[in-house]
Amino acid sequence: MKEFVQTAAFLTMAVASATVTSTAFAETEPKVPAFSVDYMDPTVSPATNFYLYANGTWAKNNPIPADKARWGSFVELNERNTWQLHELLVTAAADTNAAPGTPTREAGDFFAAALDTNRIEALGFQPIASDLARIAAIKSPADLLTLIANFQKEGEGALFGSGVDADEKDSSLYVFQLGQGGLSLPDRDYYLKDSFAAQREKYVAHVTKMFTLLGEPADQATNDAGTVMALETELAKASRSRVDLRDPDKNYNKLTVAALAARNPGLNWPAYLATRGMPDITNLVVGQPEFFDALEKLLATHSVAEWQTYLRWHLLHGAAGALPSAVDAENFKFFGTVLTGRPVQEARWKRAVGAVNGSIGEALGQLYVEKYFPPAAHARMAALVDNLKAVFADHLAKLEWMTAPTRAKALAKFARFTQKIGCPDKFRDYSSIRIDREDYYGNLRRATAFEEHRQDVRVGQKVDRTEWGMTPPTVNAYFNPAQNEIVFPAGILQPPFFDVTKDDAVNYGGIGVVIGHEITHGYDDQGRKFDADGNLNDWWTADDAKQFEARAQKVVDEYDGFEALAGLHVNGKLTLGENIADLGGISIAFDALERTLAQHPENRKLIDGFTPEQRFFLSFAQIWRTNAREAEVRRLITVDPHSPGQFRSVGPVMNYQMFFDAFDIKPGTPTWRAPELRANIW
Repeated sequence: MKEFVQTAAFLTMAVASATVTSTAFAETEPKVPAFSVDYMDPTVSPATNFYLYANGTWAKNNPIPADKARWGSFVELNERNTWQLHELLVTAAADTNAAPGTPTREAGDFFAAALDTNRIEALGFQPIASDLARIAAIKSPADLLTLIANFQKEGEGALFGSGVDADEKDSSLYVFQLGQGGLSLPDRDYYLKDSFAAQREKYVAHVTKMFTLLGEPADQATNDAGTVMALETELAKASRSRVDLRDPDKNYNKLTVAALAARNPGLNWPAYLATRGMPDITNLVVGQPEFFDALEKLLATHSVAEWQTYLRWHLLHGAAGALPSAVDAENFKFFGTVLTGRPVQEARWKRAVGAVNGSIGEALGQLYVEKYFPPAAHARMAALVDNLKAVFADHLAKLEWMTAPTRAKALAKFARFTQKIGCPDKFRDYSSIRIDREDYYGNLRRATAFEEHRQDVRVGQKVDRTEWGMTPPTVNAYFNPAQNEIVFPAGILQPPFFDVTKDDAVNYGGIGVVIGHEITHGYDDQGRKFDADGNLNDWWTADDAKQFEARAQKVVDEYDGFEALAGLHVNGKLTLGENIADLGGISIAFDALERTLAQHPENRKLIDGFTPEQRFFLSFAQIWRTNAREAEVRRLITVDPHSPGQFRSVGPVMNYQMFFDAFDIKPGTPTWRAPELRANIW
């Protein structure tokens, strides 16, 4: 689902408080963000604006907290989880007798280091001094690429993206991958579009200020900031748009190392791979080959000194949260306030929780699951998933627009579909990481280096199908096309998504739709291109592919029409996959609810004056309740493959006759969508 993927703690940590006790914060436990008819605005007709009908009172009574760019159900639940994790970490940090290598000791020491602001202030720029020296020692482009390889091996990304994942055309094996990257602003559009000119100007001023904090004279800092902006703009020009990045076929280019080296002799890929610790690999996947063509030219036309400046900036920016408060505050001033509109930074303890979860998340997750995820929750969730899977299989079997050859392969793919619920059966072992209560930056770097090494050594090996891509406390879910699986961390299996105290209608409108959403991802515009083995492989007949694309275009057209701010529309192509998944999610979950009600007719009754069908759609709309700052809306419209919450709540239902029937919505009203315009896919 990936609605609110947690931000990498290495980039967002900052300075606030200093002690590791329960007095580090005075907040009370956040309330359970459950479904409530009190959130509704009865003065609004569901036929006029269903989002406000379901959420209008909540929207009026829930201003965005000063430390948030947006506020809604996902963020509310994440705040509650963060509060619970903080309690666990305070206890763990106080237990200095815990055995080394245990989750309690690892998480507690990491958390203590993150909160020791006195130590961070005293160290100044010492944590990055050795890396600054390595940058200063560069004498040639070859030295630059060697350092880039070492930085990436140590978890410090710059210049371009790299990593290890399942080979999309041989999903049983891991392959090394290269891709575009090297930008600091959220997207290439921030460098290239006139609408972001103000942000660019403030970005240059911010980089200038950061270089002065590092100790550069004002004139040099100004020049260096200009250099950073110029180089990143060139990288942005060479980068594909986010819409183009959504095409798995175009972004899969498997090459031999020899062929890549011949294509880009100025980049010396064999030497880079040897430094990364992969001297013997024979092939790799390059997502955007033209980016590296451009990078080769940029390295030849810009001086070593310019690239040293670029690397100093990326090192400084990446380390900002583990450096003195002046650096951290300036980093937040731009990346927090300018880019997302937040006037106030989150409290230190919250960011410290995020750092632990982002660095050694399965150690913290083990503590979290032991206290907050009982076996009964797993069992009920498994039953819900089985119910939704049965409905989707039935949908596949009865699709009127799909021909028999494609349908047979679709059903064969779904027969091999699996799910993971709550947490891994076996948690990751972090005992080889040195975690020091007096070395916060070192902990971050060693944890990221551990993860890089863990993945790098797997190139060419069999894919570990037990692995999780999210930590247990994460408020999110995802579909993995290479493994043909859906994954639901324990963090999201709580109200308002999953609530054992509520009726089936509310749960099917919440977690039921989430399950259906993730299932549908296997058959959205990207997921449909992967076969039963998880391989990128065209298994559709040409006619069926055209049928799908025609239906998908209706989704694009609908969402292109949604206006988030004056003149700022949703990008229907960028958000297509998530919008298709939302559409499938309500269809599958609604049918599953109807099956459940047929089996238990005694449950078909009014609650709070609403039918089960009405409560289903109200619950669905309420999980997308959101208030957001203008800067954040503009950022998300540019970078996020998900539509804004208000459109996620109404976009799918406007294609669904059962919704109109539930609220007696007739043609001619704002919510009504003519049948010929509706998208009907899964």
